[in-house]
Formats: sequence, structure tokens, C-alpha cells
Amino acid sequence: MSYRGTAERLAGYRDEIADLRKKMREAQASIEPEDVEDYELATPEGKVRLSALFGDKDTLLVIHNMGASCPYCTLWADGFNGVFDHLRNRAAFVVSSPDAPNQQQKLAAGRGWRFPMVSAQGTTFAQDMGYWSDGHAMPGVSVFKRDGGRIVRVSDTSFSPGDDFCSVWHFLDLIPEGAAGWQPKYSYAR
Repeated sequence: MSYRGTAERLAGYRDEIADLRKKMREAQASIEPEDVEDYELATPEGKVRLSALFGDKDTLLVIHNMGASCPYCTLWADGFNGVFDHLRNRAAFVVSSPDAPNQQQKLAAGRGWRFPMVSAQGTTFAQDMGYWSDGHAMPGVSVFKRDGGRIVRVSDTSFSPGDDFCSVWHFLDLIPEGAAGWQPKYSYAR
């Protein structure tokens, strides 16, 4: 198929995706919130309650990250660093992993991450939110709201290669061969 013909076909697919996103937002707006306990998580400064992570916002985005052992989760977090100021202007934002706070600090400092991190180590937070499988943390995001004295979860979704939460995959999709077996690394030769 010609370049122009293929471009028109792809534009049609992108319109279909936009329509699906609208339907997803409508479904999301009608969801019945799920009550969540006020978990106690760890930071380098000590213990912190989930409720305190909201700060002055009514919405909290919690990224469920697998930690330093996962180059994919590191790739996602690198991307969040770039949009952190935009996100935190609308909602509180924190990355949670099973790593100890000192290990999180070391990884964050080495990558220049600016967002706050909390450790779910020793808690059932990741398991209760559905981001734990076969003894391992799994990647995703949960969105919480404050509802009076309650904390409720209003949405969540898992992360995987090619998802909407990492722009790298979408750029690679523009290459005819796609990712072609490419996998993220902690660092690249320059």
C-alpha cells in the first residue's frame, strides 16, 4: 500500500482509539469506588500513612513499581520524571515499590528522579491492590480519592510493554519493524 494510503488507514485507527478512550473515560466516571485502608508505608524519613501522601490534593496517583530489579519499571519511572511537575499540579503522585527506602533513594539519585517514593516492603499494600503475583511485585497504577474520612480507589490498570504509560513503545511502533526485540536497559553506551 502507498505511503499516503497507509497513513490514511493509520489515521482512521487513531480515530478509533480516540473513540475508545472516550468510552473508557465515560465508564471510568461511573465506577463505584472501592474502600481502601490507610496503609502505613516507609520512606527515608520514617513511616507515612497513605492518607498523608495526598498532601493538599484530593486525588493520589500511586505507581506500583517492581523496584530496582526491573529495567522495564525503571524505563516507566524515567518517563514519569519528565511529566512529574504536570501530574503533581493536578494530583499527588508517588511511586511505590517493594525495595527498602535506602535502596529506592540510591536508585532515584542515580537516575535523577524527582518524584517521591514509598516502600511497601513488609505490608500487604501491593497484594491488596492486585499488584503482586507469584511472590513478586507487578507494575501498574492505582488512583485514590479522599471521600470525607475514607480513602477510596477509583481506578487502576497494569503496565506492560506497549501500554499507554510509556511513550517509548509508541515511538518504536512508528518504525516498520517495531521494537524488533529491543528491551530497556539500565544504561546505554554513548
